[in-house]
Amino acid sequence: MQIERVTDQAEGLRRLLVRASTRVITVAAARTGFGATSIVVNLATALAQAGKEVLILDESPSHDNVSNMLALKPHHDLLHAVQHGKTIRDIMLHDGPQNIRILPVARAIQALPKLCIQKREHLLENLAEASCDVDVVLIDATTYREPDITGSLAPNQPLLLVLNATPSAITESYALIKRMALQDGRQNFGIIVNKACNEQAARLIFNNVAQVARQHLQVCVEYLGYIPFDDKLKRATQLCRPVLDAFPTARSALAFGELGRNLMLLPTTEREEAESLPSIMQRLIRQVSTELRHTQI
Repeated sequence: MQIERVTDQAEGLRRLLVRASTRVITVAAARTGFGATSIVVNLATALAQAGKEVLILDESPSHDNVSNMLALKPHHDLLHAVQHGKTIRDIMLHDGPQNIRILPVARAIQALPKLCIQKREHLLENLAEASCDVDVVLIDATTYREPDITGSLAPNQPLLLVLNATPSAITESYALIKRMALQDGRQNFGIIVNKACNEQAARLIFNNVAQVARQHLQVCVEYLGYIPFDDKLKRATQLCRPVLDAFPTARSALAFGELGRNLMLLPTTEREEAESLPSIMQRLIRQVSTELRHTQI
């Protein structure tokens, strides 16, 4: 069973990471509170412990964002760089001995419709600088407001959807899959089940969602693994620390470690497009510009 699990996870995760340059993975959930931010923070820690340079794009404007989860107090964000000349060094946050870099981008994304062409170009330049020497970019994306990063992703752009193991979360997650499939044209969804009691329960939840999605939406839904319900993870969150740092032998810490190892160790030989961070944001800018033109007509 363990070998089957690792092989199944590996097959899905390998499709997320398809080239040797900077890898951009967007992590999303149907709404706040489902665990996407926790997944981002702990997966980033696992990757950093494996020796990778990791950048987190913190798109969430809510209190439960990456910065607050790690008890960091940003004085500036990407919008300050765009509008007030702050440098990437001024706005980048750093956390822990692994030196994970965190870039707050929520206000910049919200301000996109109001930015002039020059400031939008400056935004792209800043993102290129922030990600130029990074192995992995993890985007903690919102999916419940406009504009957002997930709506600008290409159909094959890596997306990890966090599916919380509760009936209401399952319903909302399927609604998100449906919205992204019909409105955004997304055909591929990587699923990680959060707060499942065990592997069997996680696969049952996934299979129920996947069967309906494949039947009614004709999309590819892939199981990437699960994070077990774990009091140590809850305690680590209260301490504002990644569980891999606070309780490295906890069940959830081991699960994140396995995900991180698979991400980095799997071969990347399949032909599948993976875009740079500025390319994703360029598409979002074009999307916002198109919507503005339609509004003005």
